[in-house]
Amino acid sequence: MKAKRGIALLVVGFVVSPLALGLGIILLIAASDDDKGGGSGGDFQLSGGLLRVGKGYVPEKYAAIIEKAAASCDQGLPAAVLAAQLEAESNFNPEAQSKDPVTHKPIADGIAQFIPDTWATEGIDGNGDGKINVWDPEDAIPSQGSMMCKLLKTAKAHPQYSGSPIELALAGYNAGWGQVDRYKGVPPASFAGGQTYDYVKSIMANVARLTAPDTSGDPGMSGDWTRPVDAPLGTPYHQSGGMWSSGYHTGIDFVAGIGTPVRAAGPGKVVSASRVNAYGRQVIIRHADGMYTQYAHMSELKVSTGDTVKGGQVIGLSGADGNVSGPHLHFEVRTGPDYGTDVAPLPYLRKKGVNI
Repeated sequence: MKAKRGIALLVVGFVVSPLALGLGIILLIAASDDDKGGGSGGDFQLSGGLLRVGKGYVPEKYAAIIEKAAASCDQGLPAAVLAAQLEAESNFNPEAQSKDPVTHKPIADGIAQFIPDTWATEGIDGNGDGKINVWDPEDAIPSQGSMMCKLLKTAKAHPQYSGSPIELALAGYNAGWGQVDRYKGVPPASFAGGQTYDYVKSIMANVARLTAPDTSGDPGMSGDWTRPVDAPLGTPYHQSGGMWSSGYHTGIDFVAGIGTPVRAAGPGKVVSASRVNAYGRQVIIRHADGMYTQYAHMSELKVSTGDTVKGGQVIGLSGADGNVSGPHLHFEVRTGPDYGTDVAPLPYLRKKGVNI
């Protein structure tokens, strides 16, 4: 199939590898307004509270497919991660095609930019029409989600690697898991001209932009961003050790005594206020940028699921509940509500203006 009119393809340093977007392939798309936005009109629309939909964001016609593909994964795969990938791969163009600049032979096809070898093993019949068609977004997007889900599961089995599970899965999608194994983490900027490194960095940066703002608490969703507890820092992010089921620390700790007030780091909506074995009493808050913060091991909860909280509002008291060696607050920043979607907390808080 020919590439859609208006697509310019530039291929630099072609490398054959079994991945969705061939190493060294850069797809430049001068797309029409329809390709960029979908027909929603206005700045954006909400799609199930998951994706930011509209011109410049996620095309309306693909939002539900992306959300379903993410929901089908039992590993905690955020829909906005899949959306950011599709934007990076093809700018949501189902007819995008990358070609070798010398032979002009096709390399990667469709909205998710699968190469033929990968499609042969990862392609699925997403819409149940009896066909497995790389050019059909109803097949390609579920296939992308399925492949990412497998990679995310593999990533969680390697907690000693550098990078969060989501970042490792993205690197595996772009460069092949063999390269992640080779570098024991996300390949560095020196690998393949920095393409995989930049790919992961770019997608993670765009996750919040493509996530629907949570307006359910407006105008009550207010307040400044702040340090979650008045206590010094303890165990850092990604410290390895046998105490954690993942093999490494998925957040940061604050050395806070039992009964110390714990505050919402920023305004948002409580999506979970419960007790789980490892984390003890915990609160998870979804923020307007689509990110989540988690507060664990508390001795008492002051909020309930569904509450809207202001930045700095007391949500509980620090404690020693769950799997702990002493009283402290365990704090995480996540791209989704589930375990395994963690990202480095301190850079996130600092971008919000928190002096820490």
